[in-house]
Formats: sequence, structure tokens, C-alpha cells
Amino acid sequence: MRRTLADSSFLRIYALLAVALLLTFGVTLLGLAMVDQVRREHYREQLVEPPMRLLTAWIDSLPDAKREAWLASRAEQLDMTLRRVTLDDLSLNYFSRSRLERGRVLVLPRGAHGWRLLRRLPRGENLLEVDVMSLSERQLRGLAELLAEWLAQTTGETRRARLERVAGDSMPLQLSESPPEGLDARQLARLAAGEVVIRLRPGRWSMAMYCLLPGSAPQTRWLTIGPLQAFEPLPAALPLLVLLLGVLAAIIYLIMRRLEARMARLELAATRIAGGRLDTRVKVESGDFLGRLGMAFNGMAAQVQSLLRAQQDMIRAVSHELRTPVARIRFAVQMVEDMTDDPAIRRQLEGVDGDITELDELIDEMLSYARLGSETANGAELETSPVDCRAMAERVIEALRPLHRTIRIELEAGPDVEVQAEPRYLQRALQNLVANACRHARSRVVIRLQSEPQRVRLEVEDDGPGIPVAARSEVFKPFARLDDSRSGGYGLGLSIVQKVMAWHGGSVMVDASATLGGARFTLLLPRRNATPA
Repeated sequence: MRRTLADSSFLRIYALLAVALLLTFGVTLLGLAMVDQVRREHYREQLVEPPMRLLTAWIDSLPDAKREAWLASRAEQLDMTLRRVTLDDLSLNYFSRSRLERGRVLVLPRGAHGWRLLRRLPRGENLLEVDVMSLSERQLRGLAELLAEWLAQTTGETRRARLERVAGDSMPLQLSESPPEGLDARQLARLAAGEVVIRLRPGRWSMAMYCLLPGSAPQTRWLTIGPLQAFEPLPAALPLLVLLLGVLAAIIYLIMRRLEARMARLELAATRIAGGRLDTRVKVESGDFLGRLGMAFNGMAAQVQSLLRAQQDMIRAVSHELRTPVARIRFAVQMVEDMTDDPAIRRQLEGVDGDITELDELIDEMLSYARLGSETANGAELETSPVDCRAMAERVIEALRPLHRTIRIELEAGPDVEVQAEPRYLQRALQNLVANACRHARSRVVIRLQSEPQRVRLEVEDDGPGIPVAARSEVFKPFARLDDSRSGGYGLGLSIVQKVMAWHGGSVMVDASATLGGARFTLLLPRRNATPA
């Protein structure tokens, strides 16, 4: 996986974006959880605010001598722990103390389901502490009875003022002259008997409590508490977030995939140009950064192609122009040779004739090199046909054996090997390698043919001194000369081999021969399934 990410910029960028999306997804879920937790705490505070106002207001209205007894009796009635504490008795932080000093209710968790409620008494420095382990029907009824008893102590406007004093947004309180609607006869009978009736509203997730104030006037005797709305958490956003994450991932994938495809085309064009196909151009699709990069790339390729074409044209022109004076010199030498019988002069003329022959061969090499460079620079198509490599190697041996009688040139036995290539240029490349090996071999040159699933391998080995590792990349440059025993020739033979192989989409490399001890040149030709038109 690490190797795949290292080789593909698309996968690296997409992986980073995916990680960023996952982090955003996690932060969003965390934020929703925090918001839901804050809403839950706010709901609890609003829910317990009216009962705590009732308890603190009632305690505040009692003399100090009766408060402890009242707390004990009400604790038994409500099944809660009620006690007075001071602010110094509690270990609270600054924000909790500030909340209590402002007269707000402080809700602290106690255990898995319990609450610890704190509220400051209206007068004095004491606090009312209420421990609720779990909210039960008994406690709800007890709170309703406690509120009804407290309201029944007054009448008229004073009663309504008390009601408004303890009412809250989450717990509406209402006094009415008539029985509450929606109750059946049995429930109304229980109300008349002084019981607290609790009515659930499943469809609305709410609850209401009804009771009759003891000894009240008919105008304000019916007390309605609620409806108390249940806490509604935020809607389940996980499926929506997962869907959103998937959509964003798909969009980013398509965008990055398109960018990767355009970059891959640039890479392919660069590879083709590096292989000698200077006619390659990049398709420019837009005027954005990659489009401008493609235009700059095309301009660079056109400039390189123009310079190389001018260089090849100059080499070809110079080579052609050299043929005329060389032919004249050869004709003059032959005339002088026919006119004299002096052995010394004839030896000199023979030497001059040999130099002219070498010059002709150099001109041929330069023309071949220029022709190959011109064809690759101009984007000429390679016309290939099936080539029998073993028969081709035998023709090369027959052509070179008379010129190197002291060297034993061998073709290693093996199966027939066929490759799709341009016959004339491929034979020229193999002949150049064998000729180069014969020039530097001591006594033996071996040609080896191997057929592989995806390519054909042609190897030429000799028992000469070999090529130093540092100089192996230099021998394929035009007119390259080595300072050791492998110097010689015109310096164009191996350059021609490299151009022929690049034109075929193959390669040539050199290393040390494991069997003969000299140099080993290897031609690698890819297999072609069809001959280009």
C-alpha cells in the first residue's frame, strides 16, 4: 500500500482529502454530541427550576426553628433528600458559584441516573440541596400535591402571584374554574376525591398533571401542571452525514481522477519524447494551469524538434558535400598510381587510398546517423515485418567473419526467435555491436538469442578488456572515445544502435560478461502483435 501511494500522486492527494473528510466528519459528530449535551442540560435545568423555586420560597417563608422539621417531612413525602448547606461546604468551580449567586438552579449528575440540585435561598447564605436518585410517579404526585398545598394557603391575586413566581417555560402552570378537558368520568371522580391525575400524551411525547386545590373557592380550584414536554434529542444525523461524506468523496474522486488522467497524458508525452518521438504533442483541453503547462510542453517539444532537425540537416548536407571532394581525391590517387611504378610511391598511395576508404565509411556512418535522427525528429512511422533473428545473426556473422579472421564469432544454439521489427535497421544495429565486439575481443565473440513473454533479448559478448562502469553511459554518445583499449572506430556505431532501438521502442544496455569476462551488449525489443500500416 505504501508503494502504491508513493507511485501515484492521485492516490496520495485523494487519501489526504479522504482523511480530511473523515476528520471533518468526526468533528461534526463531536459538535453535534456537544450541542445535544448542552440542550439536555438546559432541559434539565428548566425542568427542575419550578420545583426548586417552590421549595426555596416555602422554606424562606418559614421560621428558622421549623425549617429542619419541614425538610424532613417533605423529604419523606417526595422520596428525596432535602437539606440546607452553605456555599463553603461545597467544592464548586467559579462558574457554578456564579450561577448560584445569580439565583439559578445548578444541576449536577449523581451516579448513572441521579441528580444533585442546588439553589440559593432568597434570604441568607444557605443553599437548598436536593438529591434525586430517580424520577418516579410518587415524586411527581408529591410535587403536584406540594404545589397545590402551597397555593391553597392564599386566595385571589396573591395565589396567582405565587403561581407566576414558580412557573417556568418548560413547566406551564394554570388555574381554572372548570374541570380540565379530555378526562373521563373515572378520572374526574379521582380528582374530586383529592387525587393527582397524570395524563400521558404518547403522540406528543408529553405529560400533564391535574389536581384539585384543597378548600379552594370554585373559581380557582383546578390546577393544571404541564404539559411537560419530553426531551427531544437532535435528529439522527449520522445517516445524513454518511451520505454527505459519500457524495463529497465521489465528487472529489471524479475531480482528482480527471486531473490524474491529464497528468498521465503529460507523463506519456514526456516518455515518448524522451524515447525519440519528437512529433508527440499534448492535447490542450482548457486554459487552466494544466492547459498552460500542456501548451508550454508542446512549445518545448516543437523547439527541440526544430533544433534537432536543423542539426540533422546540417550533418546530412555536410556528409553529402564531402563525397564529391573525396571522390576526386580517390580518382586523382588512382591516376597517379597508374602513372608510376616506384614501389615507395605506390605504398604511400595505398596508405592514402586506405584513409580515403575510412573517410567514406565515416561519411556513411554520419549519413546513417543523420537519417535516423531526421526520421525520429519528423515522426516517421516505423514499417515493421517479422524478422527471423537467428537467420539475421547468421548473415551478420557471414559478413564480418572475412574481416576478422583471428576472431571466432559464434551463435549460441537455441530455438528460433522471431520479432516484429524493421529488418534493415535491426540488422544494422546487431552488425554494429558484433563489429564493435570483434574490434576489442581477444579471440572470441558470442551472439545469444532469448525469447521472453513480453520481449526479445539479443546479447553480444566478447572476451576483451570490458568497459569500466563509469564509462558505460558514455559509449552511446556520438563520437565518444574511451581512453582505454576499447577506443577505436568512428564513435557513431553505438549511437546508431541506440537510435535504432529507441525507434523500435526498445533499449540497449551494456554490462560485464559473466562467461567471457569482457563486455556484454544487450538489445531489448518489445513484442509487437501487428505490423503498423
